[in-house]
Amino acid sequence: MTAAHPVEAVRRAEAAADPGLADRPAGQDGPLMLRAAAGLAAVVAGEVRHRRGRAYGARVVLLVGPGSNGGDALHAGARLAGAGAQVVALLAGPRAHAGGLAALRSAGGRVLPAAPEDADGADGAGGAGGPLGEAARSALSGADVVLDGLLGTGGRPGLHGAAAALVAAVPAGALVVAVDVPSGVDADGGALPRDAQGRPSCVHADVTVTFGTAKPALLLPPVARAAGRVVVVDLGLDPAVLGPAAVEELGPEQAALLWPVPGPDDDKYSRGVLGVVAGGDTYTGAALLCTTAAVLAGAGMVRYVGPPRPTELVRQRLPEVVPGAGRVQAWAVGSGVDPDDDAQAPAVAGALAAAAPEQGRGLPCLLDAGALPALAAHVRAHGPLDARRTAVLLTPHAGELARLLTDLGDLGDRGGAPVERADVEEGPLEHARRAARATGAVVLLKGSTTVLVAPDGRVRSQTDGPGWLGTAGAGDVLAGVAGTLLASGLAPLDAGALATAVHGRAAALASGGGPLHAEAVARAVPAVVTHLLVRREWPA
Repeated sequence: MTAAHPVEAVRRAEAAADPGLADRPAGQDGPLMLRAAAGLAAVVAGEVRHRRGRAYGARVVLLVGPGSNGGDALHAGARLAGAGAQVVALLAGPRAHAGGLAALRSAGGRVLPAAPEDADGADGAGGAGGPLGEAARSALSGADVVLDGLLGTGGRPGLHGAAAALVAAVPAGALVVAVDVPSGVDADGGALPRDAQGRPSCVHADVTVTFGTAKPALLLPPVARAAGRVVVVDLGLDPAVLGPAAVEELGPEQAALLWPVPGPDDDKYSRGVLGVVAGGDTYTGAALLCTTAAVLAGAGMVRYVGPPRPTELVRQRLPEVVPGAGRVQAWAVGSGVDPDDDAQAPAVAGALAAAAPEQGRGLPCLLDAGALPALAAHVRAHGPLDARRTAVLLTPHAGELARLLTDLGDLGDRGGAPVERADVEEGPLEHARRAARATGAVVLLKGSTTVLVAPDGRVRSQTDGPGWLGTAGAGDVLAGVAGTLLASGLAPLDAGALATAVHGRAAALASGGGPLHAEAVARAVPAVVTHLLVRREWPA
């Protein structure tokens, strides 16, 4: 499990781990900085060896700001220079970490100002900055790897002055490694900073090496894509001082432990029976994809409820699926269902009534796409679901979440103002939180980084799938996998995160780096689960 903690919690934990931190003079080397730099240098060396075959002779350029973030980069650069790399530090302003500068120079690294002469604001903290000097441009143009040590967790969102000029000059082919967080992002939030022209104003890294624990922005959309692959360097921070995580991401170890494995005494009923209300006469493919995914994810039994045409198609392709209503342990409802489909409306209403009965506990239920308007009507009439009695997982994409929040009106924390898809895409976490509070359900907001929010405020995120996964029918497959996990007894937050991770990894396996179609994702699920359970790792 990758856990991310707020910046203030990290600072408390660092102070507890290094009691002399507060009294140490600025620029002096502390044990946490040296440990962080050692971990950073090791990750960079590994990445360079993977790319070039060896780290010796690699051209490494450090982008150095005035704070501790720049100190981490300088000390890591000193270690890389000592191992034979050609290291140049470009200073974004007149100030830089004194101990790190001394270490880099002692190891044979070069230090250059970013601009021919320092100008107001050239420290990357604000102001206009100056143009880059030819030496700085030349160093960047030949870089194999660029270490972004401009701004850290205390930096103001966005890039300014010399920092912006340096980042703009990074060559397209260089490996970019961010130190702790990509410069320009708000470490505690997921919003993408933009300049006056509306363009993203932060470093876009291939790898972010973060220290002690991940920072929330690294796991949250849309910033997560700017962070690239996140590597956490352990600093020995006390979990009790760090406190609860702000965001969590499932890794393979946790996924393997969560995945339901039948025992010798289990049968189809104890393994979980999933009822599926998906598709209709218009979107017959959703019925096939959702039921196929449920069968291949290991449901004990799948029941399909729908009109004659999709029912017959499901029977032809999947003879093990039982047609018609009957006893189930969970429902997956709404994928490919037209909200105005009179034939499917009674089945949607029946599943929702079973999920949120007037008395007693409800059946676990996944509500997707065409079932969301029925949920909005239910919440407007009866108020939010009681999370103590219900286990409901919503799986909208950004457009569907915008419509849901608009349908909820003043229950959606916006005073009844319409919500647009662009609003959700700009602030995914904020809008998922609103929906979770308004409905009482766990919200799984699909995207390149999927974010999950529980009504009690817990947050998960998953970034597992390739870009090729953005294809028609992929959400129907996810619904089948997640519904199967709900039927097995997993709680909605766990079922949603685990299904998202396996779904994304199945897409990567099916894609092989190229185009794919949704059924291929479903067909790859068994191989991903088998590899996960046997090796406790994702397939390569």
